[in-house]
Amino acid sequence: MLSRVLICGAGGQVGQALTLCIPQGMSVVARQRAELDITNPDAIAATLDEHKFCGLINAAAYTAVDQAESDVAAAKAVNSVAPGLLASACAARGIRMLHLSTDFVFDGRAGRPYRPDDAAHPLGVYGASKLAGERAVLDSGANALVLRTGWVYSRPGRNFVTTLLRLLAERQQLSVVEDQIGTPTWARGLADTCWALLAKPEAVGVFHWSDAGACSWYDFACAIRAQGLRHGLLTSAATLTPIPAAHYPTPAQRPGFSVLDKSTTRAVIGHSGVHWQDNLDAMLSEWASLDKE
Repeated sequence: MLSRVLICGAGGQVGQALTLCIPQGMSVVARQRAELDITNPDAIAATLDEHKFCGLINAAAYTAVDQAESDVAAAKAVNSVAPGLLASACAARGIRMLHLSTDFVFDGRAGRPYRPDDAAHPLGVYGASKLAGERAVLDSGANALVLRTGWVYSRPGRNFVTTLLRLLAERQQLSVVEDQIGTPTWARGLADTCWALLAKPEAVGVFHWSDAGACSWYDFACAIRAQGLRHGLLTSAATLTPIPAAHYPTPAQRPGFSVLDKSTTRAVIGHSGVHWQDNLDAMLSEWASLDKE
């Protein structure tokens, strides 16, 4: 039974969510980027040796997908090198590790939900750097697992939901990509799955998790608008126009289809997950309630 876990990247969306649903009987040491440099082996060793850890969750990542195309060294340092350093330190101390990764390791051409054992073909620096980090963790000899996810959002942080709500309040019309398909993932539900998997030492290798269902960015935007109005987070309904991704060029190429097959994870944790629309509703309801306090 795990008793003390180190969370790296505690200031991010998933890191904060992990601290909100800590399992009973477990203690957590949460470290943000300024408190622990995960690219520094000595800093990692000092932190791990300061406490008797049984587990580590690495939620730290360089997630600026477009910026990574020009800031390659920084992306690789955090996404490729640091996970291997953390995993090697865990292997040396018998610490179990969970490392978060991304659906961007795939090129989006499969036309069906991606299984954990499907071949990875990242399209850009971000995906390639995360894939290298996965391999470093799995090759470290640690009791470790990699959990891929995608389209993560939460109330704190910059993400599609918070950005869209702001833009919907500021503008009368927005264009949203309709031909990129994936699954939104509420950070809170993802955090619950992290804790469930970490507690099962037999769960090693690669796993997938996101909320249930699938949609386009345009579908997601329409749901955010509808639920934002219902919860009183928006006062008017801006027009949403669907456009192809080709009409919205970005420095980094994104997979056109990145739905993940979660059957293996569901079997291990005994939970089928919540539909993305239901989790979006739960998050926005919580947001509206907090705004009224």
